[in-house]
Amino acid sequence: MIFSSYEFIFVFIPVALFGFFFLARISHVYAISWLVFCSFFFYGWWDIRYVPLISGSMLFNYLLGTILGKNTNLNFQQKKYLLIAGIAANLLLLIFFKYTNFLIENIDQLFSTSIGFIYITLPLAISFFTFQQIAYLVDAYQGKTREYSLLHYSLFVTFFPQLIAGPIVHHKEMLPQFSLDINKKIRLQNIVKGTTIFVIGFFKKAVIADGIAPYSNKIFMIAQSDVPVPFFDAWSGALAYTFQLYFDFSGYADMAIGSALLFNIRLPINFNSPYKALNISDFWRRWHITLSRFLKDYIYVPLGGNRRGNTRRYTNMMATMIIGGIWHGAGWTFLFWGFLHGAYLTIDHSWNAIVSRSPTLLAARARPLYKSVAWLITINAVIVGWVYFRAESFSSANNILSGMAGLNGLELPQGIVSRIPVLQELVMALNIPTTVGTAAEFLLSYIWIGTCLLIALLLPNSHEFTRLRWINKENANSSRPIAPVFWRINRIWAVTIGVMAALSTLALTRAGDFLYFQF
Repeated sequence: MIFSSYEFIFVFIPVALFGFFFLARISHVYAISWLVFCSFFFYGWWDIRYVPLISGSMLFNYLLGTILGKNTNLNFQQKKYLLIAGIAANLLLLIFFKYTNFLIENIDQLFSTSIGFIYITLPLAISFFTFQQIAYLVDAYQGKTREYSLLHYSLFVTFFPQLIAGPIVHHKEMLPQFSLDINKKIRLQNIVKGTTIFVIGFFKKAVIADGIAPYSNKIFMIAQSDVPVPFFDAWSGALAYTFQLYFDFSGYADMAIGSALLFNIRLPINFNSPYKALNISDFWRRWHITLSRFLKDYIYVPLGGNRRGNTRRYTNMMATMIIGGIWHGAGWTFLFWGFLHGAYLTIDHSWNAIVSRSPTLLAARARPLYKSVAWLITINAVIVGWVYFRAESFSSANNILSGMAGLNGLELPQGIVSRIPVLQELVMALNIPTTVGTAAEFLLSYIWIGTCLLIALLLPNSHEFTRLRWINKENANSSRPIAPVFWRINRIWAVTIGVMAALSTLALTRAGDFLYFQF
């Protein structure tokens, strides 16, 4: 079951919502138990065989977290070893299901063995609930948690709006909300605002992301077949995927926040217009915010952070981003994507150090030209990274990047060239080859790309638009301009959101899974 499905929208959510508020009038325990049941049902809809897996993981981490968080007879060293064992157990579970065949494949190639692939189905959301529970264990060890019931902890792990693809929630953000009396009553404003945010995300996913997906899929399939991808096609494929991923993930984040808000639960904001970033550090403060937070707090800082000089700082940064890359998928292209972003961040921090020592550069940083150049460099660096992120292999990624650099030649559709005399003369003068029968598709791909670019850069994002309050306060002041256009409860916006919902529902016939579900 996915958010953008008839079953979820027209059956699951209404039943879950009615049951929660009906039972909340009788007993808090009944209401929370109902949400836990609904969350397990939501997870089991994909593959019921893995319900025992997430249940076992949850029970193991709850018991271990309880031991680590209590003042027991265990000394500091014993608790430390217990924490290490708990983290190792979680990571081994993740490695077995997600990386076994990747490791086998590389062992076979390295040592000329023939172990062969093992048929393992990747359990849904294993990366997310594993990282979330590792964070809980570390916080329990550090004394940052208090005693929670197994019922509340179960909802913390399995709460269906954030279970499948995040956000990676923090115990202090979620668990206290489950106990508030005010959250057990229907709050009309949350229902209306939650529905609005959900519909915005629904539209992003079903209409925009799935609408532009065919243009990226086609180019990456051609690249995988080793057919050289020419300049304009390469850029259309890379840009189409750049915006497909943007609106797919942004749409999921909105639908998660919106559906949680229906139950009076505020999830941390996970997406804050990352393509408006003027540097790669700002990009990571805006893209998958809760993953960035996890990587910083539980990997980068424990490695030493920036406390031991620049060399160690950049080494820690690189290691953290490589881990973030391999977390996304079992493949060398994912690892290289993480390496690229580690290199980007190293360059960015080095440049900031130079700028901070130069009054001239500091003054230039506020000028429009500097900002424009900074944005162009940042977005192109991100696009190059996305090519490796999406490609099935290095050869197909390099094929597309070669095309983007003009090394695979230029081709234009004959149907376009023949209708523009000036272009026809230019094509003949430069001896640019033309293709037959792709004019409409070529134009549509770039119309999609241009439209997505304008939406991403000029329109407010959903939390700016609805003036949604942040609960992840460390990011609350990260470039939050006041939206020039914002949502109100009135007839105009009711009709607008209704039209968006109708268009999104009509587009469900082509809707696919969310891209982040594979991670």
